[in-house]
Amino acid sequence: MDMSKKQAPGTITVQSPGRINIIGEHTDYNDGFVLPAAIDKKITVAMRRNGTTNMANVTDTKQQKVFLFDLQNFAPREQGWHNYVMGVVHELQQLGAEIGGFDAEFEGDVPIGGGMSSSAALECSFAVALNELFNLGFDKWQLIKASQMAEHNFVGIKCGIMDQVASVMGKKDHVMLLDCRSLEFQYFPFELGDYQLLLLNSNVSHSLASSAYNTRRAECEEGVAILQKTSPGIVSLRDVTMEQLVACMGKMPETIFRRSHHVISENKRVLDATQAILAGDFKALGALVYQSHFSLQNDYKVSCPELDFLVEQTLGKDYVLGSRMMGGGFGGCTINILEKRRVAEFVELVSEEYRKRLGVDLTPIEVSIGDGTRCV
Repeated sequence: MDMSKKQAPGTITVQSPGRINIIGEHTDYNDGFVLPAAIDKKITVAMRRNGTTNMANVTDTKQQKVFLFDLQNFAPREQGWHNYVMGVVHELQQLGAEIGGFDAEFEGDVPIGGGMSSSAALECSFAVALNELFNLGFDKWQLIKASQMAEHNFVGIKCGIMDQVASVMGKKDHVMLLDCRSLEFQYFPFELGDYQLLLLNSNVSHSLASSAYNTRRAECEEGVAILQKTSPGIVSLRDVTMEQLVACMGKMPETIFRRSHHVISENKRVLDATQAILAGDFKALGALVYQSHFSLQNDYKVSCPELDFLVEQTLGKDYVLGSRMMGGGFGGCTINILEKRRVAEFVELVSEEYRKRLGVDLTPIEVSIGDGTRCV
């Protein structure tokens, strides 16, 4: 987008990307491991001071929607993007920031509800822009955590920290192995050679998503509480071995066992995936990606018929190495690793089957791995 033509002097422009996650789903809020990357789809915000002490005037330029709020008197509204923006302001104020009146316009090409974290891109773009505009002096980690807590406290989704870290810290042509407990991370070069990433947006979003997210989090906590009775040193599912879980199988409801099983096995898959990437063994990586999907489908129960259908369509095609649902679940995208030269043929085939079976049009999205949040 080009908002520069209409920008007044003193305007700060920040771009913040969406993210993909190669593997490691629903592990982040369990102190686990994830393997995300920032992508070339982003949200851009242009922000300037407006001379008032307390009025914020925010415009979604794509939807042509304007939202005004008083910086000294605001609270969450019914759901919508304005809660992410107000949430970031609130969290920065909690850290002692003095934020004056501002005008901001934003737009972007991160698909909403596609599992590419358009919400984190929006939060991080506003956090970085406010930090720059008002010389707040916060470091990247403070801005990342403020963006995460905006989602907890103003949106009501108790998300992990992966999305915000990937959006701010992403590096072109690299994935990041992020330890969600220590927040230490390591970049791994990600060059797929004859293969590429392709997202298939199911274009469905089931209303279960946000309520089920918080339910899954509570189920994991219940699993930890049961396991702590026999192993007091356990703080989260990150600390649990598969042997410990199996030993407790008779002491927990089957649902809790299965939720825990997913998280523990998924953490191992993430670590195995980094080894496969280092070795250039993309077939091994693809196999892990498939295993992740079936675990999310059967143990964690966050998939849906549309996502399962898209993954099933890849089975038996030797030019597809791996496919899985990506993101919180109940809709959004699958992420696929497949041969570059077969992409057009694959998209045509799957789009036709998807429309025929489910009456919905697919959106294929080719992504490349880009840099994290930056001032333009």
